[in-house]
Amino acid sequence: MRKMLIGATAAVALLGGPALSADLSRPVTKAPPPPPPPVYNWTGCYVKGGVGYGMFNQDTRTFETDRVVEAVGVEVRTGGRGWLGTVGGGCDYQFSFFNANWVIGVYGDYDFSGIKGDIAVPIEGITFFGSEKQRSAWAVGGRIGYLITPSVLTYASGGFTQARFSGATLFLPSVPPEFDNLSVPRHTFSGFFVGGGYEYNLGWIPGLFWRTEYRFAQYDRENLDIIENGERPILLDDGRRVQFRIDTEKFVQTVRSELVWRWNWPGPVRASY
Repeated sequence: MRKMLIGATAAVALLGGPALSADLSRPVTKAPPPPPPPVYNWTGCYVKGGVGYGMFNQDTRTFETDRVVEAVGVEVRTGGRGWLGTVGGGCDYQFSFFNANWVIGVYGDYDFSGIKGDIAVPIEGITFFGSEKQRSAWAVGGRIGYLITPSVLTYASGGFTQARFSGATLFLPSVPPEFDNLSVPRHTFSGFFVGGGYEYNLGWIPGLFWRTEYRFAQYDRENLDIIENGERPILLDDGRRVQFRIDTEKFVQTVRSELVWRWNWPGPVRASY
């Protein structure tokens, strides 16, 4: 039995030796590395919609404009807060710069707002109060962002904005409140905004993204007439008719989260990150 095993081993060695030698003499080649996976191209357009929360502050001061402009009260700061809904859209363009991937774009949106707050109007030693609300706002602007990964964009934004505030019926804070038929008219304020946020490719459905953004808006200072029974100027107790105006400046901060639907991509691209 031992002689048979030795003989079989010798035969295998004689038959396989040349083949093994030939295999060892061939150059060893490696398979080429796989190409980098395709990444999503951010160039294209989109629509978006979501919800958010906002707060506003305002500084007001009252002036008498009968003959000369004269302050009749100290400056008072009030504010408000509430929820908002938003819809909009825009377009982006992705480009590479110094081996980094950047995105620039333009966009616009409209907010259905329910941010409620107070307004204080001091007149000759008496401070009247009222309730007002930011009913809506719209903005147009641009953004520039950096892709920290193929799926995550961080960006800064800025542009022009307008906000529509309701009027306010004024009253004295007594028990019960005392109304003197005075009011501040509704008005649309114009200004600018700056902000920043991030956008993330969810990947559940092609083209579906999630976006969160913070904004700070500052609106131009405006002078609004105080109205009595819908008329100007106001009739005082001494029989004089005097026009009072409030000088107001508003600041609004919002945080919003939105779902974004993108389309019109030229196709997957390969990029280094």
